[in-house]
Amino acid sequence: MNNSASSQQKAGSSQFSTSNFELRTSNSELIICEGVWKVYNEAKPYEVRALEDLSLSIKKGSFTALKGPSGSGKTTLISIIGCIDRQTRGRVVLDNKDTTGLSDIALSRLRRQWIGFVFQNFNLISGLSAWENVSAPLIPMGFSIDDRRRKATSLLERLGLSGRANHMSEELSGGEQQRVAIARALINEPDIVILDEPTSNIDVESIAVLMGIISDLKKNGKTILMSSHDELALRDADIVHELKRGRLSDN
Repeated sequence: MNNSASSQQKAGSSQFSTSNFELRTSNSELIICEGVWKVYNEAKPYEVRALEDLSLSIKKGSFTALKGPSGSGKTTLISIIGCIDRQTRGRVVLDNKDTTGLSDIALSRLRRQWIGFVFQNFNLISGLSAWENVSAPLIPMGFSIDDRRRKATSLLERLGLSGRANHMSEELSGGEQQRVAIARALINEPDIVILDEPTSNIDVESIAVLMGIISDLKKNGKTILMSSHDELALRDADIVHELKRGRLSDN
């Protein structure tokens, strides 16, 4: 992010510039799922099929949303796409790279470099300040504490939290915690931003701020994947896929 972009941002604004984040692919389809299954306790009496033969493609720079009732497979699918979980069968391709046979270490590296994940409950670390939470992903990359603080506070400023950087996570409101979680997801400059039910723990005003942030990220080339049941959040998506019992059931 350059200084001119930063100077155009006002504290408290939902605008967030990511203009210097270069995407690493020239193909239109950044994410491809082919025949993906996720089966727990397979071939046992209590087998659970979370996903069944699901195929999906997501274009680079798009805002794709997944909706469906609890237990429909939304979180399972985004966790597999986000390299947090593995599918039982099928193929997941990210930026022309088949992730199916990658080792755990390779998946972790891929996730760290390309994907920012915002969890439903934010998963902030209690007892750490906002900037320390945001900068946590930089620790294994060898950044000094000064560089971590500088990068984290810069992101928090762009998300309207410049005055909250030194506050403990438990001292922040729900909307503020979410913005801290978003900043943490963006700290490694990922190409793909994944949000799991991001509106479930925040108020209507915070939802509006969130959607403004998502809009700005999309304008700057980020690929957004969000699971939600909130119609207010879904209305800005380029495409909405509905899941029912682990299958796509788009109209």
